[in-house]
Amino acid sequence: MDKTKPFDIPKVLVWKEFHLVKANKGSAGVDQESIIDFEENLSENLYKLWNRLSSGTYFPPAVKGVAIPKKQGGTRMLGVPTVSDRVAQMAIKLAFEPCVEPYFLQDSYGYRPNKSALDAVGITRQRCWYYN
Repeated sequence: MDKTKPFDIPKVLVWKEFHLVKANKGSAGVDQESIIDFEENLSENLYKLWNRLSSGTYFPPAVKGVAIPKKQGGTRMLGVPTVSDRVAQMAIKLAFEPCVEPYFLQDSYGYRPNKSALDAVGITRQRCWYYN
């Protein structure tokens, strides 16, 4: 850990998260920088991102809004973050999640790994049949 940085975010974590983001593909964000473009200067881009994350000076850029069609007709807006923001989100998630996960109740479903809104509905349905 760099003793001058207030947040302990290993450089290797940012490196690994880039490869997860790359494997997931995805399109360019509002900055129009694709994964291939980001990778052209990978070391510098990842170092800059790590430095901002670990020093507490990272601020996410705007999200590109893309209208996608709905099955029932019409559209809904989908936010597409930049490549660097996707890497940052994944790195922070994987660093932060293990710290807070032990404090959640078993019946907490929002934004939890391996839990979904459908899981919450399913357990609620079971309990409605079991309890009066």
